[in-house]
Parts: sequence; C-alpha cells; structure tokens
Amino acid sequence: MVLKRLSLSLFLGFLLTSLIVPSSIARFVVEKNSLRVTSPDKIKGTYDSAIGNFGIPQYGGSMAGAVVYPKDNKKGCKEFDEFGISFQSKPGALPTFVLVDRGDCFFALKVWNAQKVGASAVLVADDMEEALITMDTPEEDVSSAKYIENITIPSALIEKSFGETLKKALSNGDMVNVNLDWREAVPHPDDRVEYELWTNSNDECGVKCDMLMEFVKDFRGAAQILEKGGYTQFTPHYITWYCPQAFTLSRQCKSQCINHGRYCAPDPEQDFSSGYDGKDVVVENLRQLCVFKVSNETKKPWVWWNYVTDFQIRCPMKEKRYNKECADAVIKSLGLDAKKIDKCMGNPDADSDNPVLKEEQNAQVGKGSRGDVTILPTLVVNNRQYRGKLEKGAVLKAICSGFEETTEPEVCLSGDVETNECLDNNGGCWQDKTANITACRDTFRGRVCECPLVDGVQFKGDGYSHCEVSGSGRCKINNGGCWHESRDGHTFSACLDVDGGKCQCPPGFKGDGVKSCVDVDECQERKACQCSACSCKKTWEAMNALVVGIFCISETMIPA
Repeated sequence: MVLKRLSLSLFLGFLLTSLIVPSSIARFVVEKNSLRVTSPDKIKGTYDSAIGNFGIPQYGGSMAGAVVYPKDNKKGCKEFDEFGISFQSKPGALPTFVLVDRGDCFFALKVWNAQKVGASAVLVADDMEEALITMDTPEEDVSSAKYIENITIPSALIEKSFGETLKKALSNGDMVNVNLDWREAVPHPDDRVEYELWTNSNDECGVKCDMLMEFVKDFRGAAQILEKGGYTQFTPHYITWYCPQAFTLSRQCKSQCINHGRYCAPDPEQDFSSGYDGKDVVVENLRQLCVFKVSNETKKPWVWWNYVTDFQIRCPMKEKRYNKECADAVIKSLGLDAKKIDKCMGNPDADSDNPVLKEEQNAQVGKGSRGDVTILPTLVVNNRQYRGKLEKGAVLKAICSGFEETTEPEVCLSGDVETNECLDNNGGCWQDKTANITACRDTFRGRVCECPLVDGVQFKGDGYSHCEVSGSGRCKINNGGCWHESRDGHTFSACLDVDGGKCQCPPGFKGDGVKSCVDVDECQERKACQCSACSCKKTWEAMNALVVGIFCISETMIPA
C-alpha cells in the first residue's frame, strides 16, 4: 500500500510538473506593490514588496502605518496573546504594521496571528537573499482553511536586506513609518477592464476548490452587471497538462487524459481505482469553455456564470451526479444550444489536437506583464495577476481599480446590486405559467432558484426542474397541482389538504388524480345490478349511486 501511494504520488508530481511550457522559458511573475518609507530620513525611499496571495490588498488605494518588530515570537508562528503582546493602535495613532521573520510556519498563519491582536498589515522579512516570491496559502490544509478565510488585512514579503534595515532603525529607537501603495498594482489603460479567471470544475480538490466555488456563486451578480453594461470583458480559462509520450499508454494517463494524453487533469480523489477520473474533469472543463463560447456568440457571455453555478449545485461529485446527463439538464434549463456545445467540444477520444483546449494550453504561457499561470485559482485583471483573498468585495475592488478615476460604473460605488436575471428565460428556474409562480428570485449575489412560499404555502423541490406544493393549505394554490372540475354547481377536487397529501380522486371518481378523474358508472362497476327496490343509473349523483349500490347488495341481485 505504501509503495502504491508512493508511486502514485511520484506519477502525479511528474504529471503536474510536465507543463507544455519548456522550463527554460517558463516565467512566474511576482505581483508587487510599492512600499515607501517616510521616516526616519536616513532610510527614506521606495522599496519593492510582493503582495500576499491571501487577505485583502487595498487595490486602487494606499495605507500608512508605523512598523513594529516584536521582541518575542519574532516569526509570528504562535499566538501573540501567549506573550502578552497587542498591536492595537491607540486613538489618533497610525495603524500598526507588524514585521515578522520568514520560517517555521505558513505565511498565512503569521498574518492571522498578527491580525487577531490588532495588526493592520504584516510585512514578512525573507530569511535569505533571493528574488521576491509570492506568499501563498497551504495546499489542501483543512486545519488552516478557517483562519485563511477570515484574514482581512494585507500582507507583503520584503527582501532580507530591507528587513534588516528596518530592524536596525527600530533597534536604534527610530519611529519607522511606511506607506503601502497599491494604486498602480492594476493598470488602467482605457474605460474597459479585461479580466480572466483560471478555474476548475472539480469540486473534490479540497479547501481551494471550496473557496473557488463559493466565490463564483457570490461574485456572479456583480460580474453579470459589469458585463451587461459593457464595463468589462471577462474570459474564463482552465489549466490542463499533457501526459509525457512515454506514459500515454499507461493506466494512469488513460484515466486522467483525453485525446490520447494531450489534455490531462489530476484524479479528483487521487485514487485511480474508485470515484471520478481526471479525464472526467477535463471533459467538464471543456464543456464549460464551450458554454462560454456559444454564449459569447449570442452576445450573452454572462450566461457562463449561471451555468457553472447551477452545475456546482445540481451536479456535485459527492452525489455522483457529475456527468453529461446532469450537465445537459442545466444547459437545457438555461436555453442554451446543446448541439452547438457538443460540436464545440469535439471528440475526446480522437488522436488529434482539440482546438479549444490547445488554445487554453497556449494561454497558460505568460505574456507581457503577466507570468505563467500555475496556481489555481488565478484571477488576472488588465493582464496583472490578482493577489489576495478570492472574495467578492476584494475582487470587485481590484477590478474597479482598473478604471480611471471618475469613470467607474455604479456597481463600483454601491453595494446595492440589482441583477434582474429572472426577466430572461426565467433565469433557468422552475415556473408555473398558469398560476404565475416562479422559483426564480433576484438577489444582490445574482439570481437563485428556490421553490417559493406563496400565501403561506411552501413549495418543495430542487427549484430548477420541479417545485411541488406541500403542507396544509396546499389546495389553495392551483388546487395543489391536482385534477379538479365543476359540474351542476358542485366542484370536485382530487387534492387532499394535508401535509404530505397526494392527488386522489374523490368518491365516485377514478383516475390518477393529477391529469384526470372520471365519473364512475356504478351500474357497470356492479355489473348493472337490478333489484325490486331500486335501479342503478349513471345520471344519479355519485353519493346517491353508492347508497343504491349498497341497498342492492342486501337484496337479490339479478344480472342485466
């Protein structure tokens, strides 16, 4: 078992590092912000710092603060409370920027520990002389997921030599004031912001996948407003790898790749013997790319956000619904052309390039000011890789900083977002046109498909393909979806007004209770019984016929 896991890990590691980009030209760009020392005079100047890939950088703005280097817990790996240390600034004083040393624990943990005791920003001094790197979050670490989500302060890595300069000034008793500046972190060349999200349809890859899925749902409403108003141009992207030629016939490559090893994704559960395969993820990624392309052709590129959100909700891996059948149901509900999407996807078994995925692999290569995309998820705004927490407010601020001042759209100035998605194709949600009832509801996060509450009666269902009335009072709403009919001044209904009640034809009728109930011919049912006291006639009302039938049974019955 140990050997099996080791060989699997080695193979995955080899596969994941076998990018189509030769290592000689691969280029990871570290996104920087400006750090300016304003005092003391002897170290005044501007220095580079690398923006941390968590927390909330103040894109488009700047922040001034006073630097503090703690006497204890210098690496920030333990809680500062244990040492009686607080970084809460006093009223009227500059915010506190905590300087900590690199090493011994995750970057994010250092920032979290400082934030909990009042720090407004964190500077991490490198422990070796090297080019700046991007401080990232730990991979698939469940224990750190909670605090990473709650980091709201910015952080930056600084070079070792600059860190030593700051420490020396502080040890001499100097007040060290600095200014962190993000105003030029995102360029603003024109009145439209172009941004792209490198994402993934896999929902079983741990903490980062969970954060990505949550972001897509939260950001959808704002993204669609920006796109519909022509303020932005959004493009989704998906990373794939190729399988080295020597391994294309291996079981691992066959399970993780399509098009004979040309486009691969890691096994979702990292277990080749069970669950979904990497190639399932590649196929769904390809489908989502084609959803965007087909939607873009109809001048509605924002529909991509609806598809990926609905697919996450309706087709999760955990429920074994991550498949084409479920995807097609989502496509149909959104009124997309399924045939065009299938044609765009091509044949995953073909021993040839897939034009859509080939274009994606080429796009992974860094161009201009943007480096190679190697981290998932990655957001790129105006060709600069976004660094920080993937959260609606933080990302919206970064995108809005890409507009020239005074040219920002209203969504950048107000949190009150109206999407009105329910006006178009009912948002792809369930509806009863006859009763004028819909499961579509507009919210500031975009539309949601939830079975409604009407006149105190709750509908139940998935909100996409069906909703049914439930509970007491259900017969008030469209007769509970059951058969009903009026005749001779009387109204007959198959609806039972009880919790969990079904549609059941009333006495004297038979049928399914939903589409039809037919008046019972009692004479035919009892083989047309006759007796001296009565005769059965279909023209009698239902209850009278039942009484007559009972009376006939007690007498001598003569077949007609």
